[in-house]
Amino acid sequence: MKALIALEDGRTFACRSFTGHGEAFGEIVFNTSMTGYQEIITDPSYSGQMVTMTYPLIGNYGVNYEDIESCRIQVSAFLIKEYQEYPSNFRSTGTLRDYLKQEGVLGIEGFDTRALTRHIRDKGAMRAYISTSDINPFSLTEKAKKIPSMVGLDLAKRVTTGKPYFWSEGKIQPCPESVDDLNKSVWRKKKEILSVVAFDFGIKYNILRCLEAAGCEILVVPASTSVAAVRSIEPDGIFLSNGPGDPEPVTYAIDTIRALLDYRPVFGICLGHQLLGLALGGKTYKLKFGHRGANQPVKNLLTGKVEITSQNHGFVVDTGSLSPEHIETTHINLNDNTLEGFRHRKLPLFAVQYHPEASPGPHDSRYLFNEFVELMKNA
Repeated sequence: MKALIALEDGRTFACRSFTGHGEAFGEIVFNTSMTGYQEIITDPSYSGQMVTMTYPLIGNYGVNYEDIESCRIQVSAFLIKEYQEYPSNFRSTGTLRDYLKQEGVLGIEGFDTRALTRHIRDKGAMRAYISTSDINPFSLTEKAKKIPSMVGLDLAKRVTTGKPYFWSEGKIQPCPESVDDLNKSVWRKKKEILSVVAFDFGIKYNILRCLEAAGCEILVVPASTSVAAVRSIEPDGIFLSNGPGDPEPVTYAIDTIRALLDYRPVFGICLGHQLLGLALGGKTYKLKFGHRGANQPVKNLLTGKVEITSQNHGFVVDTGSLSPEHIETTHINLNDNTLEGFRHRKLPLFAVQYHPEASPGPHDSRYLFNEFVELMKNA
């Protein structure tokens, strides 16, 4: 089915839909991972974005319900070079096409994904509109220009959980209390293992799996959970999750984090890294086209080792905005020298911009979850 991609700068790409009629819009970005498309499309950090895969053949191993990273598909549209209609994998329970159609997400193929990627790389990530019904380039370009910019957009409130829940035995377990009714008696294994309150700004399931594997009892709470609620729960540690959008408008979370800086050990990932940086007085800015893929080289300045990491972010903390008297840079991106990790020199706080839980990607950085556990034990 014929379709058209129109970018806000007027560049268009003739393509076709492999999921039927539909329209989609959002910021258009690219991901360089060769595998892991199911984890990518269900990652809440992609909310409000249309993802283009640089690897040309997608769909060849189908989909299954063990590899999802959230309760639904999060991307606005999924763009690929060539859809593989007949999956071949013993874990497959269905096709990518059916999965996208089931959730009403547009799947696009049959265009030069390399040309689009090069254009985004040169001009930057931008707004775009895709349609199978309106294939007038001028009309679609005007629609693209009217899409809200990612800068200044709080998307954490769109993807966060509405009520608290436990993560146990690899799945969501209901919590009978509301956020306002929570107290320290909520913990089921308080005397046995460490307890962690995880702020959900768009948390991935594999982060929760890794925290559980490291020996934590995890209570996931909404992004807007108050300082008083956290203190009444009395956790051993606080985790700040990944998530989509611009960190600066998430002022309610920044204020809460700032008030909890000297309360318990804190570990942040991705958006959590940015929010912690802002709470510590830093600033953030938008990257030209972001870091999205499973092959990003990061240098650990504490060990001198280079880690190959999985990443998905369009914003970054400005290294120069953090006080070197209080904050130590621990990780940098070797492609552009942007900040990938920091820790506080006195307080038990640290964060990384990349995804140590991977999904998809390498496991070079899994040690960070154990470091968080040690931080809580020592605190």
